[in-house]
Amino acid sequence: MTVHESQTVDFWFDPICPWAWMTSRWVHEVQRQRPNVTVNWHVMSLAVLNEGRELPPEYHEAVVVRGWYAVRVLIAAAKAHGDKVLGDLYTALGNRIHLQGRGTVDRALLEEALAEVGLPTELAAAAETDEHDTELRASHAEGIGLVGQDVGTPVIAVKGADGERVAFFGPVVTPSPKGEAALNLWDGTLLVAGTPGFYEIKRTRTQGPIFD
Repeated sequence: MTVHESQTVDFWFDPICPWAWMTSRWVHEVQRQRPNVTVNWHVMSLAVLNEGRELPPEYHEAVVVRGWYAVRVLIAAAKAHGDKVLGDLYTALGNRIHLQGRGTVDRALLEEALAEVGLPTELAAAAETDEHDTELRASHAEGIGLVGQDVGTPVIAVKGADGERVAFFGPVVTPSPKGEAALNLWDGTLLVAGTPGFYEIKRTRTQGPIFD
């Protein structure tokens, strides 16, 4: 695939994950420089992924208990207004959770994010109901089913050399690449996606997410 060919990226995210946020900003930077790149946003859930697992108490509260709130609202918004709202709502949520450091996702944060993108604030009520959990679990299952249960968010899927969709967990990167660096990582991602039998490159993280 050349840089001039169109490419569609399917991107599964949980808005509370800082690493997914870093990757999503990289994808936005690529899309800004390469208008031929289209991004389809999908919701996955760390709460669903970690059900039944033994977790440290603080992580359990943040992910398995409160982690339902934002993803439920995203699914409710998409059901009511179409998947096209997911990208902007993710940005509005992520700016508050990550850039503003408001790690606790509460009703006020959800309503602010909804209002920013022109959606009814009443959708925030979906946070504390399981009304949309069937659709949430289906979206999560679609993404995680492409990569396996031993990874998390983000999951991205792109077109491989044979035209078939190839999915990976990641790339996990900090800070989010800008300019030419973003395009280099993008082109590298397409190269490995086009390599039959390629599965993994990995090293231990020694630095936390850098929000710029």
